[in-house]
Amino acid sequence: MVSIAITGSPAVGKTTVSQLLASQGWEVLTVSELAKQFECQGEFDESMDSLEIDVHKLSEEYCPDGDNDIIIDGHLSHFLDVDAIVILRCQPDKLRDRLDARGYAEAKVNANVEWELISGTWAEILEFEINQPILELDVTNDSPSDSISKIIDWIDSGFEVPQQEKIDWLNQ
Repeated sequence: MVSIAITGSPAVGKTTVSQLLASQGWEVLTVSELAKQFECQGEFDESMDSLEIDVHKLSEEYCPDGDNDIIIDGHLSHFLDVDAIVILRCQPDKLRDRLDARGYAEAKVNANVEWELISGTWAEILEFEINQPILELDVTNDSPSDSISKIIDWIDSGFEVPQQEKIDWLNQ
């Protein structure tokens, strides 16, 4: 069994990629489903229009089991016990368009675009010394199928990290 976190800012395509992997036989779990299952949901955050999740408690409670390969979909999934992490990234201006199209409040759009701009997921991974293999993909102009191909190739290679430049929106 292999477990992989699909993480990144809202609207980068985590759920679309996860659903395509589900069609190839992967079991897909979401962070929100797991938070509910393990009673790790907190208060509703009005400013972000979402439930808070006690990700530290969830990371202690959740342990992958079974024989199926598992994808965990969610922007906090990199905190869970997984074998590898895929970070989906999207150019901030394009991400803003995607978030606006979802009808998100301006504060939520701005917070998520800023998070992407400063590589917030990477900051968390470094701060918490998360050491699983990581594949970072710029999905700004890729189709979900392109992303799936890169992910499957990476898994098949035994999680060998391809030579690539780190995505840095601030210096582009």
